[in-house]
Amino acid sequence: MSLGAATAEETSSPSTEMKVPAEVDWHMLDKSRFFFLGAALFSGVSAALYPIVVLKTRQQVSPSNVSCFRMSLSIMQYEGFRGFYRGFGTSLMGTIPARALYMGALEVTKSSVGSATVRLGISDTTALAIANAAAGLSSAMAAQLVWTPVDVVSQRLMVQNGAKIGLISDRCDKYRNGIDAFRKILCSDGPRGLYRGFGISILTYAPCNAVWWASYSVVSRLIWAGLGRMDSNRRHHMSSSPNSRSALAVQGLSAVAASGVSAVITMPLDTIKTRLQVMDGVEENGRRRAMTAFQTVRSLVKEGGLRACYRGLGPRWASMAMSATTMVTTYEFLKKLSAKNQDCFTFMTSRK
Repeated sequence: MSLGAATAEETSSPSTEMKVPAEVDWHMLDKSRFFFLGAALFSGVSAALYPIVVLKTRQQVSPSNVSCFRMSLSIMQYEGFRGFYRGFGTSLMGTIPARALYMGALEVTKSSVGSATVRLGISDTTALAIANAAAGLSSAMAAQLVWTPVDVVSQRLMVQNGAKIGLISDRCDKYRNGIDAFRKILCSDGPRGLYRGFGISILTYAPCNAVWWASYSVVSRLIWAGLGRMDSNRRHHMSSSPNSRSALAVQGLSAVAASGVSAVITMPLDTIKTRLQVMDGVEENGRRRAMTAFQTVRSLVKEGGLRACYRGLGPRWASMAMSATTMVTTYEFLKKLSAKNQDCFTFMTSRK
């Protein structure tokens, strides 16, 4: 029995009148429609949020603390509007297969783990949090197989003109486009160069996704519970179901809160990961070798102490919040479009 089915079968508690949206499991989706529409929808989301990712990346590799406003002005002055979309083509080409891996792993894990927790007799809220955490962990690990080389190439394209404003060294390689960057990295460093920072990417994104999805499920349930109590106080004898506008608002608020928790917890790892993937290595015997994680941390702390690890926190939180809000609302909309049976999008009462 799936988590969504098990929850839907729960009888309504007399004290709980506000209903919550039912979970739509993997087996309820039309897979071809799910992946095709997902590629189109999330490509649009990536295009809208890409400039913030560029700002965050440039702040993280900057040797000094540069504000977002100053960074934006410098990009416009030296590179124009196109500077905010450096590496976007490469990023988009990699995002499509990575997102497909991510969504597939997310839904399969959530459905299987959710079913297992329900069979163990765990309450709906706890079962959903566990299922979401496990799904976030597995989906991030699967997607990093594609995302890491895409990150390495696209991030280098993002910052390669940074020397003009003192962001990075003039010794950095210059790339004409994503294919040129891919070829040069492969020639100089081999396949390992494309997976530079893979380990720390897993350490960054896997816990981040687990925390985000678990936080999202808990916060959304808390908001629905609060709305239920408010509604119960107003209507003693009437039961009401939330409309789509209420569901959208709850999804957005939950996504912002979950993004804040995840950003603060994993920001130092993200900064170290970005520097490992972007910054030049050290010269040894006439050859340039990639910096180790320890060397990167030492250099970062030497530049600005612990605060240096949190450079770009503002843009990252903003990026995560906007990305997560659009992602989760788009994702729920995508699941609605891809459902085999539209009647599965009902509201049900949660068991605490």
